[in-house]
Amino acid sequence: LGTDPATIADRMPLLRPVRTRLDVADGVNDCQMIHDTFSSGIASLSLSLDFMSRRVTPDHTLTVILGDIDTEGLPAADVYARAAAMLRLRHIDRIIGIGPEINSRSSSLPAGSVTYPSVEEFLGSVTPDDFRSELILIKGSQDEPLGNVARLLEKRRNGTVLEINLDAVVDNFNFFRSRVRPDTGMVCMIKASGYGAGSHELAKTLQSQGASYLAVAVHDEGVDLRQAGITMPIIVLNPAVDDLNAIFDSHLEPEIYSVDFLRSLIAEARRRGIKDYPVHIKIDSGMHRLGFRLDTLPEVIEVLSSQDYVVPSSIFSHLCAADDPSEDEYTLRQFDYFERCCVMLRSAFPGRRILSHILNSTGITRFPGQQRDMVRLGIGLYGIRTMHDGSQDELRPISSLSTSVISVKHWEAGTTIGYNRRGILSRDSVIATVPVGYADGINRHLGYGNASFCVRGVLCPTVGSICMDSCMIDVTGIPGVQPGDRVEIFGDSVPVEAIADTLGTIPYEVLTSISQRVKRVYYRE
Repeated sequence: LGTDPATIADRMPLLRPVRTRLDVADGVNDCQMIHDTFSSGIASLSLSLDFMSRRVTPDHTLTVILGDIDTEGLPAADVYARAAAMLRLRHIDRIIGIGPEINSRSSSLPAGSVTYPSVEEFLGSVTPDDFRSELILIKGSQDEPLGNVARLLEKRRNGTVLEINLDAVVDNFNFFRSRVRPDTGMVCMIKASGYGAGSHELAKTLQSQGASYLAVAVHDEGVDLRQAGITMPIIVLNPAVDDLNAIFDSHLEPEIYSVDFLRSLIAEARRRGIKDYPVHIKIDSGMHRLGFRLDTLPEVIEVLSSQDYVVPSSIFSHLCAADDPSEDEYTLRQFDYFERCCVMLRSAFPGRRILSHILNSTGITRFPGQQRDMVRLGIGLYGIRTMHDGSQDELRPISSLSTSVISVKHWEAGTTIGYNRRGILSRDSVIATVPVGYADGINRHLGYGNASFCVRGVLCPTVGSICMDSCMIDVTGIPGVQPGDRVEIFGDSVPVEAIADTLGTIPYEVLTSISQRVKRVYYRE
């Protein structure tokens, strides 16, 4: 178009992303907030209300804060009448309209609705204390965003944000589902708070996608999901005798890895008068961590056969080296050993269907012939590849960690930066301070230039040590860096695998180390 390439190069870093997306975040006073800025059309409102309805819990009332609706050439009276009908159908408890058009049509909205002619008037009339234990949908457009309303109701935390792309979760789920038979169930692992991403939104997304089971590590995680409105079956992988009350009260399905635990579970089921409670029998086929061996399985069968309070719903095992082709012989022996255990257990209960599963994320792509009744989707669900042979290249990382610059200073060569004066500048430098540190999950070994974070598309090495709540990066040579600029810790420009490689660990550890004080924001593209 005749624009000088140098001018384009100067202007490109100034572009900012348009937030055409739907965000989910924690709000004030135990509120949950859904902020949708995609569009303000009637069809978009229907989709937003549908998304909201899948997140309803008994302990939260429903609130919709709605901006002016784009009539898209249709009669405005008809459009607002349709919107009112949608809101009634969804049983919205509280409706707030903001904008000159919706304010003038307040009589079209359901009874009890409150409207304001502008965002400014709304902000001057309410405070965060006016909202408590509500699921709030804030629905505006890019032309008239309700961003200030969202900021009023957003729970205050530090500026570091872990963003989780729910569309990427769906894509990864479907990637693996396309590689198994239509009748093969998908067990989704969301232990450790969804590998650090937060379990509630992931569980709601997976429940709506048709996953067969969720699996958590401890009963507290399962109880949490039940309180968040998750109704699908949940397996607890590391249950304990002390957890039995919570397991039964929340209808969680425990893994059985010892006869003693099985007997305790049966005793509690008998005391409660419960029959046919589902349990999952763990087989140690080679991991040598938890589970029954072939020679101990007869005792399990004997105990199960002697009562009808608990029943085996599935038998499963865990591959320990599926991602290492040099250990394939050992993996094949695990498959063979597990099959013998399956035959033994199933033959003892000929009238009962007992599911079996052994494949993890890697196993789904490498050993499709062993998919059996179900497969377990773990790190692959989060977009982390375990194989680099092209078989998992379609996976999309779901998480990105970012913060923002809070200070920019110019220092002469020889200046020391940070604790113990260990960051020594070898040149005149521009150093930015960012509010993220080891209390947020940034390992101290990433300091001293061992890692680089991305600012305006440029990788900027760390300088000096990682502090508890902040760290410093070298932004020398990047024009115009200023407070407020986004800093990517990991994401599209800095793969989490690169951080893991620097630390000599695996992506699992990096993801699960992100502190709970870091705000989680979930979004749909």
